[in-house]
Amino acid sequence: MKLPLTPLDFLTRARRLFADRVGVVQGDDLRMTYATFARRCDGLATLLRDDLGVRPGDRVAFLAGNVHELLEAYYGVLLAGAVLLPLNIRNSAPELAACLADSRAAALFRDPALPDPGFGGPTVVLGERDWGQADEPFPLPDVDEDDPAELFYTSGSTGRAKGALLSHRALYLHAVHNALTNGMGGHDVLLHTIPLFHVNGWGTAHFLTGLGGTHVMLPRFDAAEVLRMVEREGVTRLFLVPTMALTLLDHPDVGQRDLSSVQQVSLGGAPSTPALLAAVEEAFGCEAICGYGMTESSPTLTRSLDKPGTPKSRIRRATTGLPIVGVDLRVLDDHDAEVPWDATTIGEVCARSNHVMIGYWERPDETAEALRGGWLRTGDLAVVDAEGYVTIVDRRRDLIVSGGENIASVEVEAALATHPAVREVAVVGLADERWGEVPAAFVSVPDGMPPPTEEELIEWVRARLARFKAPKVVRVLDELPKGGTGKIDKLALRARLVEG
Repeated sequence: MKLPLTPLDFLTRARRLFADRVGVVQGDDLRMTYATFARRCDGLATLLRDDLGVRPGDRVAFLAGNVHELLEAYYGVLLAGAVLLPLNIRNSAPELAACLADSRAAALFRDPALPDPGFGGPTVVLGERDWGQADEPFPLPDVDEDDPAELFYTSGSTGRAKGALLSHRALYLHAVHNALTNGMGGHDVLLHTIPLFHVNGWGTAHFLTGLGGTHVMLPRFDAAEVLRMVEREGVTRLFLVPTMALTLLDHPDVGQRDLSSVQQVSLGGAPSTPALLAAVEEAFGCEAICGYGMTESSPTLTRSLDKPGTPKSRIRRATTGLPIVGVDLRVLDDHDAEVPWDATTIGEVCARSNHVMIGYWERPDETAEALRGGWLRTGDLAVVDAEGYVTIVDRRRDLIVSGGENIASVEVEAALATHPAVREVAVVGLADERWGEVPAAFVSVPDGMPPPTEEELIEWVRARLARFKAPKVVRVLDELPKGGTGKIDKLALRARLVEG
């Protein structure tokens, strides 16, 4: 027997087995059982088909934060046979309009507090029109598991944003691979800190529903609200980018709230240091690990879990990690040969998996390049240690070549991050007539602490790395610019250098 793999199976399972369980919580007033959640997904599918004229294969865009309506869209849009297109709420109106035009979206659902991209098609403003609960289950569509289910536009940090198409099969297997690797279960209560528009919040919309866990929605990241909801709802899992973790650690409530329910904190989206993991583990009283992935892989590729039978190691857990179940991940040199596991030789992270994308929406040439030779070419440079743990040292585009020498911006950032007056740091390349490029650093400082001088920070790096790796320019900002998931936006920092 062979049945098509689709995330809709997770909704069916929750509907049948966990009908009376509270599956979705938002704020102080909304508590929704899985029976109610499923009927609202049915209601959305009915609205799409009967009122908005959406047909199978159409793209349906959602512009919203982590609200229950967007979580419902992960199933309601697919029930209607359509493709879900979650939009980045941090994009400008022109950027949003470009994604809508490129995808030829058939309908837009929009939070009224967010920019109006001037979409000319059918539009539903959340809060002004509600689809409610359907009286009858919406009939399951005839799904080919290789059909597109979701479309996510990349950040555009390397140029015009591209849409990565993810299939029903890829999303189903990604959820299974994630849950199995990370030991997720129906007892888990997950607070949605990672935006759902960022590749379904790293898969959380799918695996947690299928397991019957509890979704705690967080419309926007707010440190005080995160800590309050952890205590109130007994949150067991937190997924954070490092900037979120730092914000939580700096908040005065972190020592006042009962955070004992948290069993694991996963950090991803940017490199983390052992010191950050230590601070997180002390604050939450649990294990902290790192993970890595990208839009094109649905997204998770690695988790930095300790191997079975080995002593726990925070240094190991601060690496990029090991490939999750279902992922063949290699670090390859320029001739596609695997680099030795010597923690020194640098190559490009490449992956093969059933949850890698179909390709870029209507970009055959760029798809062929990204999937060249049967591998997803991530553009990330890494080394592998003797145990197989991967550590990313830089993005290929962020590697600074100065006087013929390669400088990994991540290495310089790690050195600066050890300075007691540095809260956040990012290093980018600055054009230089003599050297071609030199490192330039941007830092922010903890509240109430006097900023260090440029000379002090440069000397700090020189004492820890080769002198040529030290930044030639250091700028102190109140806050470093962030992208849609809270990652530091290096493109914006490069633009600041050009303007300067």
